[in-house]
Amino acid sequence: MGATTTDPPSWGWHGRTLGHRADHPEHGPCWLRLLSVPADTAGGKLWQGTEKAATAFPTVRKPVLHRIYDWNDKTYAYRAELTGYIDEPILSSNPVLHHELALTDSWFATIRTTLKTIAATPTDRTAVRQEWIDRAVPQFTGQPAPQVEHWECAHGDFHAANLTTKATLLDWEGWGSAPRGYDAALLYAYAQLVPPTADRIRSEFTPLLDGPSGRTALLVVCAELLQSASRGDHPDLTPPLRTLVQDALAVRE
Repeated sequence: MGATTTDPPSWGWHGRTLGHRADHPEHGPCWLRLLSVPADTAGGKLWQGTEKAATAFPTVRKPVLHRIYDWNDKTYAYRAELTGYIDEPILSSNPVLHHELALTDSWFATIRTTLKTIAATPTDRTAVRQEWIDRAVPQFTGQPAPQVEHWECAHGDFHAANLTTKATLLDWEGWGSAPRGYDAALLYAYAQLVPPTADRIRSEFTPLLDGPSGRTALLVVCAELLQSASRGDHPDLTPPLRTLVQDALAVRE
């Protein structure tokens, strides 16, 4: 890749990726990320997400993709992605927010523009499937599965650990179609442990979170995060998620 790594490496979620700060003689500060999967499962949505996003969202604030390099040792397949280094603090080190955020009006304005741009982008990629909704919503919320009427393109992993203080959006591996309002609902659900920030998010994204489409997105997101909690992730988020499910149902009724 022509880059020299610096600083300690950083593991991604559940060890799926390994990232490293790097310097490149042409591109300057970079981020080098390595993905690995069994050789017979290479390709697909997560494998191609960063590559596809580079051309699909040219106006959205995100790391610039410089180069991709693939190789295969017949047991594992590897993909190295060299992107521009984002020298901006992230909002949180964890997807689940544990501290209040002092976000400006201009930050929210930029993010609303970003979400509109993403939602208006045609795609054949899928972030959330109706088949999964049909199974997961009853299993993890105890409620009937909604039939999604409005699907739009979504980032798919829209939370404080993937957003910077200057409204740059990171980690594009899972983007694709999802229920309308899905990204806003995800950011809101992950902020439930910090009510002042959660209330601000709800207020700023009212058009996306209110109405039938917004309530559907909230129910789907709650099912997703409760499923994750059942596997041991962010158990402290479970009680407020249960409350959020009931709130959405109360408005619906």
